[in-house]
Amino acid sequence: MKIPILDLNSQYSGIKSEINEAIQRVLDSGWFVLGKEGEAFEKEFAEYNGSKYAIGVNSGTDALHLSLKALDVGSEDEVITVPNTAIPTISAISLTHANPVFVDIHPESYNMDPNKLEGAITDKTKAIIPVHLFGQSVDLEKILEIADKHNIPVIEDCAQAHGAEYKGKKVGNFGKLGCFSFYPSKNLGAFGDGGLITTNDPDLQKKLISLRNYGQKDRYLHAEEGTNSRLDEMQAAILRVKLKHLDDWNNKRRELAQLYNEELEGVITPKEMEDNKHVHHLYVIRSQDRDELMSHLKHNGVGTQIHYPIPAHQQEAYNHLGGSFPISEQYAKEILSLPLYPELTRENVLTIVNLINNF
Repeated sequence: MKIPILDLNSQYSGIKSEINEAIQRVLDSGWFVLGKEGEAFEKEFAEYNGSKYAIGVNSGTDALHLSLKALDVGSEDEVITVPNTAIPTISAISLTHANPVFVDIHPESYNMDPNKLEGAITDKTKAIIPVHLFGQSVDLEKILEIADKHNIPVIEDCAQAHGAEYKGKKVGNFGKLGCFSFYPSKNLGAFGDGGLITTNDPDLQKKLISLRNYGQKDRYLHAEEGTNSRLDEMQAAILRVKLKHLDDWNNKRRELAQLYNEELEGVITPKEMEDNKHVHHLYVIRSQDRDELMSHLKHNGVGTQIHYPIPAHQQEAYNHLGGSFPISEQYAKEILSLPLYPELTRENVLTIVNLINNF
């Protein structure tokens, strides 16, 4: 590909000496799990995000799973989310043996539609997981108003929204818990799997620290059923380096997204909603000729991807849940992610724009 959908090598090249120094520091320490790097990263991420606490775990999926477990969500409970998310959101619910319940999305934000939320709540609803999809916050004020009315905790899925803001405050601070993924392609990505949970509740912080390490409160003393879900020292050290660059990288994403928005014709471009600071983890357009456009771009050396081609309720693993969610279903046939990452140049964007405008 002349212009790939993602280029992680170029990001590494730009901070190679910092990354190599961090890796060497871990190797020299001889300490690889639950050490000083992890503690430092948790503190630094909490400070960056404006959260009281941050708990490193081994993936975004586990961040959601352990958050649900910390809220005592279990068998036969219901957890409300959206069908147009990555499947790990749904997997985390399944891991608790709770039942996923879907609500459709808002046609402009592509996020959970608050107007459809209340109709999905039952006496079995034990949590709501709104997803800040593609790097933009959901309408948290309306969702929290409904959740508070029914006394249901909210867990924010922030896997694609590192640094995104709602009404001037970073996501991950509005619900009971915020869940982040550090999968390599994320705005803040590790060199492997990794995740983190934010909270402002000291009791939840203590419980999560226990749950991520076999339910252990003291060495070899296990007070509850936990698991092995620890962010290792190598990934923490790498993430500490990258965190210092995150705002600059997000600003570059926003600049390139704005350029796309200004120049693209004949397709539907993403909209930054009111009260939002969109960090554009993905730049997603819509076209009724999506498949032909995708082939056209591929033929001309431009990588694209579909996030996500099959809504969760239509996946073989979850189609027993049923339901009809027309906006999610329609958009799955039209969406197309274009290249967008901080190392992309304006010239790259304009090349892609010309290919689309002349399609």
